Order: sequence, then C-alpha cells, then structure tokens
Amino acid sequence: MITTTDLTKVYRSRGREVTAVADVNLHVRTGEVFGVIGRSGAGKSTLIRCLNLLERPTSGTVTIDGQDLTALAAHGVRAGRDLRRARTRVGMIFQHFNLLSARTVQGNVELPLEILGLTRRERARKALDLLDLVGLADRARAYPAQLSGGQKQRVGIARALAGDPKVLLSDEATSALDPETTRSVLRLLRELNERLGLTVVLITHEMDVVKAVCDSAALMEKGRITESGRVADLLATPGSRLARELFPLSGGTGGTGRTVVDITFHGDAAGQPVISQLARDHDVDVSILGAAMDTIGGRQTGRMRIELPGSAEENRETLRFLRERGLTVEIPGAAGAGVPAAEAPAGQTTDEGSAA
Repeated sequence: MITTTDLTKVYRSRGREVTAVADVNLHVRTGEVFGVIGRSGAGKSTLIRCLNLLERPTSGTVTIDGQDLTALAAHGVRAGRDLRRARTRVGMIFQHFNLLSARTVQGNVELPLEILGLTRRERARKALDLLDLVGLADRARAYPAQLSGGQKQRVGIARALAGDPKVLLSDEATSALDPETTRSVLRLLRELNERLGLTVVLITHEMDVVKAVCDSAALMEKGRITESGRVADLLATPGSRLARELFPLSGGTGGTGRTVVDITFHGDAAGQPVISQLARDHDVDVSILGAAMDTIGGRQTGRMRIELPGSAEENRETLRFLRERGLTVEIPGAAGAGVPAAEAPAGQTTDEGSAA
C-alpha cells in the first residue's frame, strides 16, 4: 500500500542544512498496522508528513496504492488538483487533535466533507455515521472544550475517515492521553483497521503501542530506518534491536565459569515449560535473572535472561536443547567465544540483511 524509495528531506535555513529524513526505503503492506518508533528528533513526524506530502521531500519517491504522489507534486494547476484528490485517500490524526473550537463535534467532522463538495444533508448524514462508528454519536452537538482528551481524539479519527481513505496516518496520536484512554484509542484503531480494511501507520515513541497494536514496525534513528519487519519475525531474529527494546532485560553478563543466555519465547514455544524441562532433563542449575512477557498479536511472547553454570562451550548441548524447542538464543557479549553469539530456532533460516 505504501512504498518510499530513497526518501530524503533536508531543511535549509540561513546557509545551514539539517537532514531530517535520509534515504528511507519503507514498505507497508495493505491492511496492516505499521508502527514507526524512535526517540524525539529521530525524524518520525517529518517522515509521516512526507507520506502525504504535507512536507515535500527533497528527493526520493512516495507511492501510495500504486500512485506516485511525488510525481503529482510537480508544478502546475492540474498536478496540484490531482494531488489534492489523491490526498483524500490518506487520512491523518494528530497528537494535539487540531479541532476547531468554534465548531461543534459534528461541524468538525463535516469540514473535509464541505471541501469535497457534499451537500448539507449529505454532510450531516455522513458525519453522524462516522461519529457513531467511533462511539460519539451522542456528542454531535457538543463543542471540543466539552470533551475529554480521548473523545477529542475520536473526533479527530472520525474527521480523518471523512474522505473514505485507504490509509490512516497517526502522528503520536496517543502520547497526550492517559494509559487507559490510550488503550481505548488503540483498540478503536485496530477495530477500524479490521472493519474497514484500513492500512494504518502509527508514529510513536512508546514501545507499548507497538506491542499492543502493530503487525509490523520500523526503528528510526537520526533520520534513518535502522531495522524493520513484522513484529513476530523481529522477535525471532537474533540481535534484533526492536526485540530488545520491546522486552528489555536486566541482569549481568555472567561471572567466571558462568554463562548468561537471553531467550526469546515466541509462537508455540511461549506456552511450553521449557526452563523446567531443561532443569529436569539436563540436571542443570538454572538461575533466572530477569523476564519480560506480554501478549502480541493475541499470542504470549517474551524474553528471559538466565544464567547457567559453566562456559558457553560447556553448555553447547544445553543451548542446542533450547533452540530445538523453537527459542531464539543469544549470549550477550559472546562474539568470538567459540560458540555463536546468537542463533535462530533450529530449522529457521535467517538473513542478516533482512532487518536492515
């Protein structure tokens, strides 16, 4: 649904240049929820504004649903008209809602419909349908000042859906909300994704958002995408930065004569008593240093850091036992220690370039 090729955005001011987005190649599948995560200043918001050309890229291309928007951004009245028409297929919701305080809730949703040229009756009917879709039909005559933060964001979502878009862009849409309201808005976005077949791109700095709702994700740093892929695949990829960020682990890197091992549980392996089997069948004294578990995509997933007696070389059979049970096994800081520092589950082929 969305493809960017070598997308770059450079800001120029007073003889200085700042590259906000650098050579980004992004691929978002039709019908998925895709999260772009990174720290403040990573270039996330600039990237999402380039996707609908609110920011004109310095170079590169943006293609949505097979149409090159950057080509439509060329000079000329007809090109501008075609770009505006193409933008109606891309809805956008904002961190600070951007509602008009002098208009009612219904009036805010009707605004893009006015621009599209619908009659008053058509606007009213569609706006009320959209408000019902987001659970605010009873607040149609209220004003933004009378709404909670979560309700304001639902109005913003209804407004973004007015043009019947195929793509919904969300720029930090939940960062100004409390945790419970955030969860309700994310549930709504997932419901809309499934019910309407929307492709959703979420910009966020919160890993919990990725865990709660995203099918795929990309990590953005200093204007570049450093890792991307399906969340389930990333969790099974040895050395994945996103996997470590999603499930951070505490604990040391092992003392003399001890080996620390990071294990990622995913798929069917997440429900198996692997550690107890290891201790029982191999007579191994396993120390659990830390663990982080959660539900992603309806399945329990997580990581655990354990400590084993003996060196990594002495634990070869133990590590093989873990991999044979479908776990991703990593030894922090073990490069060059005589055993692989990280390996995928047995039978799984890895591609070192797939996450880049």
